[in-house]
Amino acid sequence: MKGFARTISKVPLHWQIGAGVVLGAIAGYFFPGFALKVEALGKLFLRALQMIIVPLVFASVAAGTFGAGSRAVGRLAGKTFVYYILSSLAAIFTGQLLVNVIRPGAGANLSAGFVPHQVKSFSGSLSDVLVNLLPANPVKALADGNMIQIIIFALLCGFFIIRMKNEEKRHSLVTLVEGIFELMMDMTGLIIRFAPIGVFALIAATIARSGMETFAFLGKYAVTVTLGLAFHAFVTLPIIQRVLGGTSPVKICRAVSPALLTAFSTSSSSATLPITLERAERGAGIPNRIAGFVLPLGATVNMDGTALYECVAAVFVAQAYGIDLSFGQQMIVAATALLASVGAAGIPMAGLVMLAVVLKAVGLPLEGVGLILAVDRVLDMMRTTVNVWSDVTGSVVVSRWEGERVKISPVETTLEEAEAAE
Repeated sequence: MKGFARTISKVPLHWQIGAGVVLGAIAGYFFPGFALKVEALGKLFLRALQMIIVPLVFASVAAGTFGAGSRAVGRLAGKTFVYYILSSLAAIFTGQLLVNVIRPGAGANLSAGFVPHQVKSFSGSLSDVLVNLLPANPVKALADGNMIQIIIFALLCGFFIIRMKNEEKRHSLVTLVEGIFELMMDMTGLIIRFAPIGVFALIAATIARSGMETFAFLGKYAVTVTLGLAFHAFVTLPIIQRVLGGTSPVKICRAVSPALLTAFSTSSSSATLPITLERAERGAGIPNRIAGFVLPLGATVNMDGTALYECVAAVFVAQAYGIDLSFGQQMIVAATALLASVGAAGIPMAGLVMLAVVLKAVGLPLEGVGLILAVDRVLDMMRTTVNVWSDVTGSVVVSRWEGERVKISPVETTLEEAEAAE
């Protein structure tokens, strides 16, 4: 038995989750009674995930601010963050437009067990919304799981901690927050190990109630996300490079293609970073002082593809449960996805955890996480590639804003070298 467990543990997690999806679909279709009985395992997995969301997001965002604050100073930082916000908003609105036009979740009828009034309402003027971004009581915001207020509070804490003049107290607070973050990461890693079992139970129960037709809607959802990522990668970012960066996006793409291929194969912006830096400097000719600042920071906080995916996924889940999100509620989804992206990169299976954050922000059922994981692996590869492509675009744009000239060179790193670097 121990030997079997060790063998299973050596199988990559995404394959384990894939097996959970397939076996869950089989169990739900052929053994619906059994599927409904094991649904508790799926709910337990979601409860564990929900348990760590608030402390994980707070510590992750605050710790991420430490890393940015220690280096992100002056004019260069301001220009970099202006680009990050603009590109992320462009990705988010692209995703929202497509998911509202295509409506991939419409007709899925997954509303069993969920009460529509659980969805958080949106009311008031724009000024009220802006005021409510700041928590009147941070403890209450943490207890209620108000994600936007928690993220804003974490950003403020991180910003002011790093600016404290008392070095001893600053060091103590940084150590405390980073210690909490590491603790939450360890807990997250343990919970994620049980994702295959949780997904098996959730998929089985969903199929037992709704039938195999569910997967047809997942296909439409995957197509919607793919179209959004493709538009952002092949239209929006090239236009930004041409207009704001003054360079040829085709030449830049060729120069950094090994990094993009590595991002697609590893699904990790951080793992791809060494190749991205090398190709950006030697291939795309981006000055070291720009690339060395923009790209590492972008691998942490600039998640265009992830933000687009979170928005599409949240609206899809709402549609699948028969809920029409108002414009204001969709703006809450957009704002949460944008702010949560600051802490997404350092989290194992960031898409799963951050999707739970976005769903919780609007009050949508977390069961949608298990459903979407059925098609998440390939989408994860694509959105990571878009994340890296956006980071490169940012370095090109900031270079021009800084008056630096980009000198594109032929591709020197071969595909074999890129694969060896993994």
